[in-house]
Amino acid sequence: MSTKDFIEKDYYKVLGVPKDATEAEIKKAYRKLAREFHPDANKGNAKAEERFKEISEANDILGDPKKRKEYDEARALFGNGGFRPGPGAGGSFNFDLGDLFGGAAQGGGFGGGIGDVFGGLFNRGGAAGPRTQPRRGQDVESEVTLSFTEAIEGATVPLRMSSQAPCKACSGTGDKNGTPRVCPTCVGTGQVARGSGGGFSLTDPCPDCKGRGLIAEHPCAECKGSGRAKSSRTMQVRIPAGVTDGQRIRLRGKGAPGERGGPAGDLYVVVRVGEHPVFGRKGDNLTVTVPVTYPEAALGGEVRVPTLGGPPVTLKLPPGTPNGRTMRARGKGAVRKDGTRGDLLVTVEVRVPTDLSGKARDALEAYREATAGEDPRAELFEAAKGA
Repeated sequence: MSTKDFIEKDYYKVLGVPKDATEAEIKKAYRKLAREFHPDANKGNAKAEERFKEISEANDILGDPKKRKEYDEARALFGNGGFRPGPGAGGSFNFDLGDLFGGAAQGGGFGGGIGDVFGGLFNRGGAAGPRTQPRRGQDVESEVTLSFTEAIEGATVPLRMSSQAPCKACSGTGDKNGTPRVCPTCVGTGQVARGSGGGFSLTDPCPDCKGRGLIAEHPCAECKGSGRAKSSRTMQVRIPAGVTDGQRIRLRGKGAPGERGGPAGDLYVVVRVGEHPVFGRKGDNLTVTVPVTYPEAALGGEVRVPTLGGPPVTLKLPPGTPNGRTMRARGKGAVRKDGTRGDLLVTVEVRVPTDLSGKARDALEAYREATAGEDPRAELFEAAKGA
């Protein structure tokens, strides 16, 4: 849609509604007309198809409160003589900026106007005066290494980070005298438009002022005219309980300071977690391997199991417990997001003695004689034959 079409077309008339129509009235009128002129109901009817396009275009503008406001403002300006059709090729419009803004254009920069009216609809950044809007600070990423226990329980750690901040030597102006001038290329907006075809344009950061909207006539020696300088600071960061290795934590407003009163960026902390000599982790659960003797595994009994940062727990070992069996100690794992804890998964490892006393050897010999008729591998060989 061209600017000319936007100004000339009466979308209220297209939908048959008054200018003070409510959103509900506009929606109702659009639905009625869309059903009447829909191409599926008027196959081969070129006029109906064209009418359907007009109806859809009108609904796109009037059905959106923001676009409708821009449309109404543009029509009001046109009705007051603010826009004057010129003799240019294709009926293009010439704008008398003196009439519109009372000569404000002569001084280099407008206090508002056509860019504000059409900017949101056509994505054209109008020259709206020197760029004085606050500018958000950059996001910063850092890394912290925690012990296994700190990751499970949470910790407050000092974090030294470097980021860009307003230069102290020039108070962030980039000019050693503190008096930068408005960039003539972008007229202080910090952006320049480039055509993309179809009557639309895209914006890029201004190559001359690097998006700042200002140019330093006398560049500051510290920041070379950028207005930003490297700053280092140490801050105390609270790492929540239960974080995992490689997790990325976002801390709002802890990044680089903003410009001209703008908010600070965010700080992203990547967590690295060290290993533990006893415990491991599987999701919200902790893991531990506990050695038991052969008699304990065969006859059953009670075994004491260490926990991370707490007193040991006692688990009951059933008779005939095989090697590698895992038992569960509930609530002794890592902290979850809701504040509850996972479990401690205890894996049994049957230890085979390598240095037997005489008494122990005699007992095992007696056991072997008592179980001489048993062959634990018989089922294995039978299964191998049948396969």
